[in-house]
Amino acid sequence: MKASNLKLIYEELTYKIIGIAMKIHKELGPGFLEAVYEEAMIIELEKEGLPFQNQVPIEIEYRGKKLKKKYRADFVID
Repeated sequence: MKASNLKLIYEELTYKIIGIAMKIHKELGPGFLEAVYEEAMIIELEKEGLPFQNQVPIEIEYRGKKLKKKYRADFVID
């Protein structure tokens, strides 16, 4: 499937989050560690009033068994 044929489920939210990320990158530029951008994203998400959690552990299953290790999502938004 071509990218032009894809329909986003949460289109408005997706564009808002991308806009926030672009704003942060425009302000800070490249070269910082991920933690710097993460902190800036927290500030902007709070400013926009978007509900979010950061550093969220997510369980992983492999062949029907839960793994001891968890995936840690940087953000879960709205």
